[in-house]
Amino acid sequence: MSYQSINPATNSLIKSWPDHSDRQIEQALATADALYHSDWSKGSIQPRLQVLHKLADLIDARVDELAKTASIEMGKLLRQSRGEVQLCAQIARYYADNAERFLAPVPYPTDLGEAWVEHHPIGVLVAVEPWNFPFYQLMRVLAPNLAAGNPVLAKHAANVPHCAVLFEQLVREAGAPEGAWTNLFASNEQIADLIADDRVQGAALTGSERAGSAVAQQAGKHLKKTTLELGGNDVFVVLDDCDLDKAVKNGAGARLSNCGQVCTAAKRFLVHEKVADAFLQKLTEAFKAVKIGDPLDETTTLGPLSSADARDSLQEQVSRALENGAQLLIGGGPVAGPGCFYQPTILTGITRDNPAYFEEFFGPVAQVYIVKDDDEVVKLANDSHYGLGGAVFSQNIARARALASRIETGMVYINSASDTAAELPFGGVKRSGFGRELSDLGIKEFVNQKLVVVAS
Repeated sequence: MSYQSINPATNSLIKSWPDHSDRQIEQALATADALYHSDWSKGSIQPRLQVLHKLADLIDARVDELAKTASIEMGKLLRQSRGEVQLCAQIARYYADNAERFLAPVPYPTDLGEAWVEHHPIGVLVAVEPWNFPFYQLMRVLAPNLAAGNPVLAKHAANVPHCAVLFEQLVREAGAPEGAWTNLFASNEQIADLIADDRVQGAALTGSERAGSAVAQQAGKHLKKTTLELGGNDVFVVLDDCDLDKAVKNGAGARLSNCGQVCTAAKRFLVHEKVADAFLQKLTEAFKAVKIGDPLDETTTLGPLSSADARDSLQEQVSRALENGAQLLIGGGPVAGPGCFYQPTILTGITRDNPAYFEEFFGPVAQVYIVKDDDEVVKLANDSHYGLGGAVFSQNIARARALASRIETGMVYINSASDTAAELPFGGVKRSGFGRELSDLGIKEFVNQKLVVVAS
């Protein structure tokens, strides 16, 4: 596998990174396994929490450097990269402050005697992570598992190797011992071999449905625990009683942020027929108003897609949707020039027999569906292979809460776009995967919840 930094704003190669050999990967696994069997993993949690505190401080001190690296390597707007880096510090600090409480023994009343559940690390984990949030995705795995005592071997995406190296360096600089977090420039075959190894006890993946299926298949074959955060086809529901300007502003941001390359981005806009014309007009104006350009330019509001392949794949999806009857309201193609830019695009008139109906568009392409009532919202929202996030806009909170409860996803936000925070669980259902990251739920995915009973 070729690990390369290619600037998607110019499509120019910055640097190539050599793959790790089988021997190097074996050494990394042996080191991680030895760490798991040491006092660092099995003993007091305090030294591990000190690493997370230090890591948060290091990240806070290097926000601009890290943000620039991410923006150059995968095209995120610089201010969005800063926000991502700052969120990483918040996650590290959150687990440093709360992990001991989350992992404390929990008493269970029983007639059998005194009973409690303890939380222990389970061993070495393999993490396979994507490029769209090149630091945040790593921190979601590192922070809870470092606190719990699980060493992690991490395969990052092939197009963000510089971010992967910087993250590993930060973890070591924060005081983590060798083996706590190891970056691997590994092939898919090498990762499959790692998952099969008896020294590995679990795998975490964020990525495509296809990648998740491959990892889950290999892990299941060898009876290993997994968490999967996969694709999304999230709905953004605009009801007739909403604050329309607020819905448009949030909707445009939710579709165009990170150039639309977000699993929980607003992808299917379900708009009540009474406000459909006004919403479409305002959304079109918002899409036309973006400034496409260099993500390092603070005035740019839409950067490039992450790669030429991402741009070309998105164009194939849009073309296929139009060939099958979708209507193009705005955009519909790449921006001329050397970079991987794509026009903000709005598609309407998509029917259930159109391939686009069930696909995830990973880019600045909005699908708009007109609905007549709340029941139709639920029917259309749930008619999806995915179930990650969603948003409902209404000034009637009781109505919005009722809808949120009926939508089959892992997360729903009312009167805001889908978001993330260290203290809130993140994950989905259906083909969006299983398991949760962040919050108190995330730290318990890869621990042994051991019951101990003292007989009465």
